[in-house]
Amino acid sequence: MRSYRRFQTLLLIAIFTFSVFPFAHGQSTYGSITGLISDPSGAAVTDAKVTLTNTGTSETRTQSTGSDGFYAFVNLIPGQYRIDVEKQGFKHITRQNVVVEVNQSARIDATLAIGQVSESVEVTSETPLLQPETSSLGQVVEQRKANELPLNGRNIYNLTAIAPSVVPQGSTTGTVVGKNPFDFANYQIGGAFANEGAIYLDGQPLNIGYINLPLLIPTQDSVSEFKVQYNNLGPEWGKFAGGVINVSTKSGTNTWHGTAYEYLRNKVFNANEYFNKNQELTLGTKNQPPPFTQNQFGGAGGGAIIKDKTFVFGSYEGFRLRSATVFTTTVPTALERTGDFSDQPGVTLYDPLGNVNTTTGARSTTFAGNMIPAGRINPTSQFLLKYLPLPTIPNSILNNFVKASSTGGDTDQYVARVDQNLGSRQRIFGRYT
Repeated sequence: MRSYRRFQTLLLIAIFTFSVFPFAHGQSTYGSITGLISDPSGAAVTDAKVTLTNTGTSETRTQSTGSDGFYAFVNLIPGQYRIDVEKQGFKHITRQNVVVEVNQSARIDATLAIGQVSESVEVTSETPLLQPETSSLGQVVEQRKANELPLNGRNIYNLTAIAPSVVPQGSTTGTVVGKNPFDFANYQIGGAFANEGAIYLDGQPLNIGYINLPLLIPTQDSVSEFKVQYNNLGPEWGKFAGGVINVSTKSGTNTWHGTAYEYLRNKVFNANEYFNKNQELTLGTKNQPPPFTQNQFGGAGGGAIIKDKTFVFGSYEGFRLRSATVFTTTVPTALERTGDFSDQPGVTLYDPLGNVNTTTGARSTTFAGNMIPAGRINPTSQFLLKYLPLPTIPNSILNNFVKASSTGGDTDQYVARVDQNLGSRQRIFGRYT
């Protein structure tokens, strides 16, 4: 009985949470549309029917204006919408091409003309750039820019530099493979210190507790758009000193779309390095460009499983990097491994167990001929010497080991998203990355 009551309590809490969720304004990528419906004299029109339609998914929402003539649609996924307004005694108004961006509050007012509902007026003006509903300052990087602007390594965070008040720090550009994690999203936003901003993906915080690094770098083709908010942020944002990078992933629509791509760089396509070319001219020998292969490939697509109801989107991206780096260091010579340092002029080896100078406190007993007796060499050190390679440059003591080593790495990222339209008031989606 007690377990049943506990279950009832949890169920009521869940119902309450989801019932108030549409009115919550937390950290999310959702936008909203509000506006005033008035007559030609400027007076508010009460009980006007306002219908909002997502032109991509055909999802519709309907509500009536209040006594003040205002309407409001909240928790809208970024996309393109159409607004229809009708009221008995007035002409029907259709407002096309209403764009809702990430975390945007758009204000769309409409003035109804006297006439019959069967008469229609179509408004084709653009969505206002000014957002009087909020004082927050930010820059939206819409889908075409997010997907088509060239990015070496396709790190989507690099596009935040498009926004004002964003200053990249360190080596933020280029591929993230083999890079210091500090460089993943190392930006100064809104005059704050670097690496002190917040990053959200579909409303989920990506920053981890360790120096505020991002947990994930979304693939470029899985991103619908994102917004960089850099000043006067609302009270729903906190726990950081810089700005906010708010990223939204793509969702499916009623029309199926897909893309496939591959970006390849290697020494055949790349020009020779300057110093390598300079050495070629000096020595008269043909020097090939250093080994380098960077391959980035993948695909993305989405559509409707059930028209107007169930939408899916998925993407995959693979990244392969292989390059050669010349490694130079100093390793013990064959003679040094036996304790023989006689070939090093100007070097004197002192016996650590010998006599001590009472004035200076230094050892005063030297090894004869700069040679350490075999019995005095620590056996553990002698054993570990076998893991150090022999010099590649003969007759050299310093910087006597040079080798071209391979660097790079592989990454694979999968994204799957499902959106379900439950009705005119409810919508749910899930994403796995």
